Amino acid sequence: MDPIPTELLGLLVLIAGVAGCIDAIAGGGGLLTLPALLWAGLPPVEALATNKLQGSFGTASATLRFLRHGAIDLRALGPAAVLTLAGSASGSWLVSRIDPGALTHLLPALLVAFALYFLFSPRVGDLPSRRRLGLTAFGLLAGAGIGFYDGFFGPGTGSFFALAFVALLGYDLRGATAGSKLLNFASNVAALLVFALGGQVAWTVGLAMAVGQWTGAWLGAHLVIRHGARLVRPLLVAVSLLLSIRLLVQQLGP
Repeated sequence: MDPIPTELLGLLVLIAGVAGCIDAIAGGGGLLTLPALLWAGLPPVEALATNKLQGSFGTASATLRFLRHGAIDLRALGPAAVLTLAGSASGSWLVSRIDPGALTHLLPALLVAFALYFLFSPRVGDLPSRRRLGLTAFGLLAGAGIGFYDGFFGPGTGSFFALAFVALLGYDLRGATAGSKLLNFASNVAALLVFALGGQVAWTVGLAMAVGQWTGAWLGAHLVIRHGARLVRPLLVAVSLLLSIRLLVQQLGP
């Protein structure tokens, strides 16, 4: 593609900053960045690959902020992160060989159910609840499974990770958001490596947007630490519903 004008590149950096903040709180930052990259003229595969590049910086920034605050138990979640990385790499490899379009018909319903769960479940908040799976089983089911989905398709990954932490490990929303950033970082890096090996990343655009992502994600993580469920819960519901609407509109469009 032709070089992107400086003004447009600056706008993409700004969009990445807003997306990074939202993503650090509730996931769904790709709702802003991926359409922006397509609007800027990147071909679809290159837009997906570049989105992984800038998104990796956002999840890295949020993860570091949560680690410094002691919100992530790296020893406990490390194996799940490794399994997430492997799952995402497998999904990214497979997506070039299989059409992922069928997933778009199921995803809106899943995201609506997810939003309703967070909206009406009385135990989703700042207090931890009962754990349903051990860490190894969680890594295999949620880490590798959602990681594979992220490499293969992607929308809503951060929200699905947060739901898994709450529903399967009994985390409160603050802890679930922190843990989801670690696993989302692993999945982003794995997918990015696969795309980079295929020569599909627009490095100049992605690295410029990474500046905005890093700054926005750092701010978003700070807000999660400070405000907890009061902030995370409504944004998780809103992001899930908006993502569902967007996907449904895409299905009904020409």
